[in-house]
Amino acid sequence: MTLLAVIIVLALVFDYINGFHDAANSIATIVSTKVLTPFQAVIWAAVFNFVAFFIFKDHAVANTISKTVHQEFVTLPVILSGLIAAIIWNLATWWYGIPSSSSHTLIGGFAGAALAHALATTNGFDFGDVVEKDKIIKTVAFIFLAPIVGMVISMFITLVTLVQTTWYRVSLIVLVSMGTWALFVHLQGNKMEENLGKYWKVEDKKKAADSDPSKMADYEEAKAKLDKALPMLSMYGTISAEGVAQRIQAEVDPKLDPVKLGKDLGKADNTWIRVGIMAIAFIFILVYLYVERVKTPNAFSMANMFKKLQLLSSAAFSIGHGGNDAQKVMGIICAALIASGEITDIKEMPNWVPLACYAAIGLGTLTGGWKIVKTMGTRITKVTPLEGVCAESAGAMTLYLTEQMGIPVSTTHTITGSIIGVGATKRTSAVRWGITLSLLWAWIITIPVSALLAGLAYWVCGLFGLN
Repeated sequence: MTLLAVIIVLALVFDYINGFHDAANSIATIVSTKVLTPFQAVIWAAVFNFVAFFIFKDHAVANTISKTVHQEFVTLPVILSGLIAAIIWNLATWWYGIPSSSSHTLIGGFAGAALAHALATTNGFDFGDVVEKDKIIKTVAFIFLAPIVGMVISMFITLVTLVQTTWYRVSLIVLVSMGTWALFVHLQGNKMEENLGKYWKVEDKKKAADSDPSKMADYEEAKAKLDKALPMLSMYGTISAEGVAQRIQAEVDPKLDPVKLGKDLGKADNTWIRVGIMAIAFIFILVYLYVERVKTPNAFSMANMFKKLQLLSSAAFSIGHGGNDAQKVMGIICAALIASGEITDIKEMPNWVPLACYAAIGLGTLTGGWKIVKTMGTRITKVTPLEGVCAESAGAMTLYLTEQMGIPVSTTHTITGSIIGVGATKRTSAVRWGITLSLLWAWIITIPVSALLAGLAYWVCGLFGLN
């Protein structure tokens, strides 16, 4: 119990460090464009880090993190070693002003400690026996994909913003907003389908049947229930999540608990994200129309308009930062609670866990990370208010998308790619590619270095009899 308490405290310490380490991601552009002072900017970002607590309910990223390592290799010393390694690497990169990924530090530490544990307790093992290869591969892939997605979106937003004809620009914003709404509705449906499958443990039963053919009947029964219930998910929106669950109970599985299933289905709802995106798009349209059609546009009014819009875009990015990064620590704490026997599944996560994690990352952001602001806000490319709006909006959209897909991406990588995108839109020479390549190398080595540090930490823990 004492070790569990130490792990929870260290996890929240890591979350706090994550906040001030990644504060630059949320405030670099808004500080470098002088829209807010550094003090005002960290307060602004910290508030919206915590607002994410009320928006993201499904915790898909937390679920991914908690299941990065196979359950039989998840022990409290493994989690402790991973956290120690992640904290050391985060502090080192913060001290030297390197915008590395807190997310990948945590994943690398967790996986590295588990591999060290497997090495110490088994005669031989395959990499896939210890960690979920699919989750690791997907995480590593998004080291490169997240900044590319952020860059492409930021370039698109910049080009739309630079369209000279107001009504043409407004029409593009409306069309893109409608497409975004449809995309998030699709992601919501996928997540509801996934949560429905988890209720009957379809995937778990499939794995059991693959290893033991005698259990095939259990899998086929669960799969048949899922297939019959899936069409009923389309009723969500006209009736509540619990109403959908009651229909499934009546027509598919009389033993089903509609309250529990209703909660699981309701967590997939991303209405607040969709409404927020639409509200931001509507505000952009109103501001454009007011400045360009009602008033006589000039250089001063246009610059002032983008400074005000940057408050909105930085708030949106801070919400994405809180929603993505706080969940990673939630996943680690849940893994510790499962390993100690306090809970049996992440679905049983106590309410204090997300509250504590969002509070810790918000307080960390409030502390600030000034060493990294210079790199993010000025050294990659010079950022104007217009480009700040485009970069932050693109970063926020990337984080919302990946959170919905349950992919733990780096906010550092995401906003860096977005800043590169706005710089490259002007001209490729506007981006300082030497700095960018240095950042890329820091990103690549984060997971292996964190894994090695975790292995060393596990060995040190063993010297103290903690293994």
